[in-house]
Amino acid sequence: MNIQIFGTKKCSDTRKAERFFKERRIKYQFIDMKEKGMSRGEFNSVKQSVGGVEAMINENAKDKEILTLMKYLSDSDREEKLFENQQAITTPIVRSGRQATVGYCPEIWKEWE
Repeated sequence: MNIQIFGTKKCSDTRKAERFFKERRIKYQFIDMKEKGMSRGEFNSVKQSVGGVEAMINENAKDKEILTLMKYLSDSDREEKLFENQQAITTPIVRSGRQATVGYCPEIWKEWE
């Protein structure tokens, strides 16, 4: 199993996701989204796995201007704006191959074991 956790060090849900995998002795790779972020391929893979861009948007993100702007954009423009402003994505994003989750979802991660 090849687990990737995209998140930030200050996000409590990201820390809970790390703890979930540590407790089960499952190795994972942590990617700090403030430093690196997702590549276009990773972004598209997560988008397809979770059912689209809408499921990835964090309605409680600090950047309210980006959230307001995205409400009025077309679907393709919204996707591009979210890719450019990854701080508006709900964290953690946990990937295992082609499967992915957005947010804290231990019930789904248990199925991956």
